[in-house]
Amino acid sequence: MAGRSVGPRRSDSRRTSVRATRTIAGLSLLALVGAIAWDVTDDRFWFRHNLVTGLVAAAIELALTAAVLNEVIERRRRERWSVLAQYALFDLLGAARLWWSGLLELAGLVPDGELGDEALAAGSESVRDTPRLAAAVDEVLASADRRERLHRLIAEVLDHGQDVLARWADVMVNSGVYAEIFDRHVELYSGLSWWGSVLDESEPLPEHLGRPRLSRVSPAGPVEDAWLRENLVAIAQLAESLDRASLELAFQIVPLDWWTSRLPDRPATPQDSST
Repeated sequence: MAGRSVGPRRSDSRRTSVRATRTIAGLSLLALVGAIAWDVTDDRFWFRHNLVTGLVAAAIELALTAAVLNEVIERRRRERWSVLAQYALFDLLGAARLWWSGLLELAGLVPDGELGDEALAAGSESVRDTPRLAAAVDEVLASADRRERLHRLIAEVLDHGQDVLARWADVMVNSGVYAEIFDRHVELYSGLSWWGSVLDESEPLPEHLGRPRLSRVSPAGPVEDAWLRENLVAIAQLAESLDRASLELAFQIVPLDWWTSRLPDRPATPQDSST
């Protein structure tokens, strides 16, 4: 029998922990309704099997109690740190955006014109266009100057990302809703660290030459540019998807309307009064 592949246990949805609890509660209620219906149609079974009756009743009660307690505890965890968790997600998505937008700029794929939502959407689309991004990264890797700038970009993103992860780890791992997306951000920086070490071994930055030589040996060993390119593209796409997912979750935690309601009313303008 094939075993589960080694890797992190992740769900397909950030709401899986909540759905699992509600599924348990739903099944318990169905079992309770079924037992009541059975008792109405034929109560002799339950009278003749007192031990089974007691065990079934205890199991249903235990499952319902556990489901309710899990739901209450999880909700309190989320609500207690909601604003802080949203701020942490904004910090995390900013760090992820630093990588994929920096790679786009280095690859010459940043949209022309003023920055704004349209430019951000165009940049996201460029990252998701795998053939186009891969071709641009090939050009980066073929240039010694741009290759060094790529190395410096990875080092900068890693320094910033490690600070962000260390700052928010205690908050984010205390709730299942936050923990999974935080783990994916850790995956992002683990990947960057891996490929940064590849460049450190083969092409160390001048400021790293003073380090012990053996400390620069990469766990991956020497790799071909094609493999490096494929992984850099994949990491950029992971960063872009985390950017969008973190923003979506952040506004699920604390809606934008809540922030708007806390702002003072905008003073009327002459244009408002004329209308």
